[in-house]
Amino acid sequence: MRGVTKLTKKSVEFLQSIAVSILAAIFIIVFILETVSVDGKSMLPTFESGDRLIIEKISVRFTKPKVNDIVVFKFPADTREKYIKRVVAVAGDRVKIENNRVFINGIEKEEPYLNEAYINEGFQEAIVPENSIFVLGDNRNYSKDSRAKDVGFVNIKLIVGKALFRVYPIKRIGRIR
Repeated sequence: MRGVTKLTKKSVEFLQSIAVSILAAIFIIVFILETVSVDGKSMLPTFESGDRLIIEKISVRFTKPKVNDIVVFKFPADTREKYIKRVVAVAGDRVKIENNRVFINGIEKEEPYLNEAYINEGFQEAIVPENSIFVLGDNRNYSKDSRAKDVGFVNIKLIVGKALFRVYPIKRIGRIR
């Protein structure tokens, strides 16, 4: 028989290994980890535009986010867009922003990651609804976050994942805290 290529046992095993590796990579990308690129300056100084991050997607399916987690979520007004922000308050918390300071349940929030004073754009005191979070960018003057009507309180079902590790730029590589 001409033109017929015979597969050896080693080539079949090699092809099976490649197929399993591809399936494992797809599983990890779809269900466990994802890379995202920061676009914009709303999270300065924590993240700069162009930073590449690894987010983990599994814990947000089983546990609710905590205050100070940095999460990636689908923009409520257009779920094709993703935003990255810091969780400032969770369900049941009372949020108040006054004189450029954030108060959670009547206690001023310590925010050492902020670089400058910011201008509150008229956010009224509110209680975070069930299954929702209140998020703010670290660069408040340039952040579209829970203070904006088209973002508002973010339903936890819109959370894609939690920022875990910065992989780029190399000089800033490391775990996100």
